[in-house]
Amino acid sequence: QVQLVESGGGLVQPGGSLRLSCVASVIMFRSRHMAWYRQAPGKQRELVATITSDGNTGYAESVKGRFTVSRDNAKNTVYLQMNSLKPEDTAVYYCNSVSGGFGWGQGTQVTVSS
Repeated sequence: QVQLVESGGGLVQPGGSLRLSCVASVIMFRSRHMAWYRQAPGKQRELVATITSDGNTGYAESVKGRFTVSRDNAKNTVYLQMNSLKPEDTAVYYCNSVSGGFGWGQGTQVTVSS
């Protein structure tokens, strides 16, 4: 069974930065296309960023230019560097495969507030 453990969230002021991490206990991690999602209160879960096995990245328009996704295959870890955070970035952040087929971890809460 795949286990996804997200960490790195917290409370940050607008304009601040956070770096999220996700450790995935999955075989052949290096061959997996991975993604970050988020779910704000009262809203559906949305796709934030993707990274292919080759390291190609993609972003939602709302975070483009502010967020950067990366991966370390040696550590089975995917990262999300979040800069210039806005209150509307407040959400629980999750990682998963691009298809969402791994099941969901507990996520990590990000709160952007002054």
